[in-house]
Amino acid sequence: MITDVGLRKGILLGGAPAVLDIEIEPAKKNAVCTVAVDGTLTGDMQTQANDIVRGLLGLRLDPRGFAAFVTADPVLGPLTKRQKSLRIVQSASVFEALTWAVMGQQINVSFAVTLRRTFIQLAGRRHSSCLWCYPSPADAARIPIEELLSRQYSRSKAETVLRLSSLVASGELDIVESATNPIESICAALLAVKGIGPWTVNYALLRGYGQPDCSLHGDVAVRAAIGKLWGLETRPDMAAAEALLKRYSPHRTMAAAHLWASLSAKTGY
Repeated sequence: MITDVGLRKGILLGGAPAVLDIEIEPAKKNAVCTVAVDGTLTGDMQTQANDIVRGLLGLRLDPRGFAAFVTADPVLGPLTKRQKSLRIVQSASVFEALTWAVMGQQINVSFAVTLRRTFIQLAGRRHSSCLWCYPSPADAARIPIEELLSRQYSRSKAETVLRLSSLVASGELDIVESATNPIESICAALLAVKGIGPWTVNYALLRGYGQPDCSLHGDVAVRAAIGKLWGLETRPDMAAAEALLKRYSPHRTMAAAHLWASLSAKTGY
């Protein structure tokens, strides 16, 4: 949640409920984070927390490379200059990014937020401060499907969330990137899961893994921004949007972020 000085985030560290308190000091261009865990804070937990904070503050992707790449671009060049402070905020975990993407498929943001809140309340755990922590895959997999269906989830969305949670919890679906499990293998495995398509995978690559070259041509808002900024009479279809975004490879993630932000009066994302 957003506070007067920064943000608070409930997470699980080593299976234990924890709260990250991030205080942003704009004058010093600094951020101070404290971790309160229900139990003993180990070195591994602190390392995990530090990485999560980097993602929450949008520090995993340096926007300067994209800014230099589009300096001479007639559309995104000026847009990037107007949105200099834009950074891409990551989810606290890949699982959170994936489940959020599934919840957000083909619905508006406010409804997706409602579904997310329900998901957290049904399967999340509360820190001693009463702040909810995002569910683990194992806790999420135990949600009875009837509970989701009675709370505005469509059957296909509920089944996909539970299917994904069960596969990750059992270890059948490994979403941890490593030398033996590269991102290409993870993408292929995700696309083999019923209910998960290219848009969901690309969103997870962006929000969960911090990949710099995700093509969000399937995103309605991205295509709307393309239509607006390029002065098109109608919103381009996915094929046309994909072709246009290719010119910004290997920085398509930052391109999508700037396109999203261009639809808002605020230069934030």
